[in-house]
Amino acid sequence: MVKPRAWVAVGLAPDPCPLTSEKGCVAKPRAWAVVGLLGLLTLLISGCNSAPAVNAQGQPVVAARTIQNTGSDTLVNLALAWAERYMPAHPGVRISVTGGGSGTGIAALINGTTDIANASRGMKKEELDAAQKNGIAPVEFTVARDAIAIVVNPANPVNGLTLQQLSDIYQGKITNWRQVGGVDRPIVLLSRESNSGTYVYFLENVLRLGKKSDLLFSPDTLLMPSSEGISVEVRQNPNALGYDGLGYVTADQKVVAVAKDAGSSYVKPSVATVNDGSYPISRPLFMYTAGQPTGQVKDYLDWIVHDGQALVVELGFVPLK
Repeated sequence: MVKPRAWVAVGLAPDPCPLTSEKGCVAKPRAWAVVGLLGLLTLLISGCNSAPAVNAQGQPVVAARTIQNTGSDTLVNLALAWAERYMPAHPGVRISVTGGGSGTGIAALINGTTDIANASRGMKKEELDAAQKNGIAPVEFTVARDAIAIVVNPANPVNGLTLQQLSDIYQGKITNWRQVGGVDRPIVLLSRESNSGTYVYFLENVLRLGKKSDLLFSPDTLLMPSSEGISVEVRQNPNALGYDGLGYVTADQKVVAVAKDAGSSYVKPSVATVNDGSYPISRPLFMYTAGQPTGQVKDYLDWIVHDGQALVVELGFVPLK
């Protein structure tokens, strides 16, 4: 580092012409001295700033790269667990996870405000078209699988329902538990909000039974803002019927077995029944990126579909085969 003494020797050398003189000579700083002073100051500042920051072990400190991860409420707990496990081993990466629903995550991807969009459903044609208009080519990654569990209050005696019965219930054709083998009580319908990928999947594959249709949820359906909202209502209300991702089912809810039709076996959701295809309401879970991921985003996604699958089981979801 340049010592202050050098500034005096080079930059402030006195002019041989005195400041006051009988001849009227006025001393002026020599041009080379001023230039030399400024040059040395520049070198001093740049030299000090160019020294890399180091940690306690003397290793260079690299500025962290923040990965924005937004979307599906079904995936949010799993995404948080992945981030919390990944970051300590990768100090150069920070991962910010927020929910809001699959639609919110996909919209953020289209608008360029997130690096990864979580979704519990596939992107719709209109979403793909909007992305293309913004110059974005979404790339889909399957990161886990999930079963949608049908849940009731533990006091409810109903143990099994067919897909057709579920469709009729959520359309409002069946309104009393007595009509499906229960007690004489009204059915209180619970659903996620329309921005939820779980809502969209249930609408298309259970209420509409996978057919092209304009059928909608009964207007008496209570739309809950989160999986936790459904869980709370089911625990408190003996007449409630809801659906939720398998990873959000708690011990104080009763899971109802589901049959494809009246002639099929009633099956409860589990890792095994999703893997063998016997449980009829299961789906993949996705992450989307704007184009093929590179750098730290690619590394993170590679980790999720390999080492990160151990966390999928821990949180009650179904790992990739």
